[in-house]
Amino acid sequence: MPYFICTTCGTQYPLSSEPPQRCAICDEERQYVHPNGQSWTTLEIMRESNVYKNEILHEEEGLYSITTNPEFAIGQTAYLVQNKSFNLLWDCITYLDGKTLGEVKKLGGVHAIALSHPHYYSTQVEWAEALDAPIYIHEDDKEWVMRPSDRIQFWSGETLALSEGLTLHRLGGHFKGGTVLHWENGNNGKGVLLTGDIIQVVADRKWVSFMYSYPNLIPLPAKKVAEIADRVKKLKFDRLYNAFHRIVVENANESVQKSAERYIAALEGKLFTT
Repeated sequence: MPYFICTTCGTQYPLSSEPPQRCAICDEERQYVHPNGQSWTTLEIMRESNVYKNEILHEEEGLYSITTNPEFAIGQTAYLVQNKSFNLLWDCITYLDGKTLGEVKKLGGVHAIALSHPHYYSTQVEWAEALDAPIYIHEDDKEWVMRPSDRIQFWSGETLALSEGLTLHRLGGHFKGGTVLHWENGNNGKGVLLTGDIIQVVADRKWVSFMYSYPNLIPLPAKKVAEIADRVKKLKFDRLYNAFHRIVVENANESVQKSAERYIAALEGKLFTT
């Protein structure tokens, strides 16, 4: 029996002889069922197709990005963070093959995997088993885990220190357990925030945004955006990476603060008239 994968969101499901009737991740207002209907694949089919390959790029000292070409499902980026002899895989992508594993192991392997939110759970269990690593997910998003595993450790509260200078922060918003990663030692000690799309870098890279649903354009309440901005204001970071290879290169904390102010002003009808 295979582990079926939703082709729209890339989430892997438990062993079954037939594909699931529905994808719980897609059949929900933050995501969507493809207009052509629900469809499924497996990692084995993807590998045998010889269509996909993963690209690992060196972004800066101690940071590598991992993306799949051509783009599959949501098309997010995973990041390998090297922090004082502790390697963390931040978020996951669906496609995984032997070449990717070999390259990751050459970079020192992975001591842990942490996820920002359910849209990027993808084949997280495959990654964890292949790399012999635990998975950290906030307990508020426990219901969205489609393939259970003893590798998954559900954490609680607002912060979790994974190693010195590497801390998870639950911000909520996009999902109740929405989490960002603060890498205090990154960017030559100026700090890096890796946000998935809990905080989203927009087309103008000096700004970010916040949404309940990105594909369906459902905004977050002003109160929640203010809370997110206030939480990260206390962190030291000058650079921010989102899940789609967009980067606020400098003054990132300032960008989050001014973006939250603009967002709230727009919601309250103070930014413009139309």
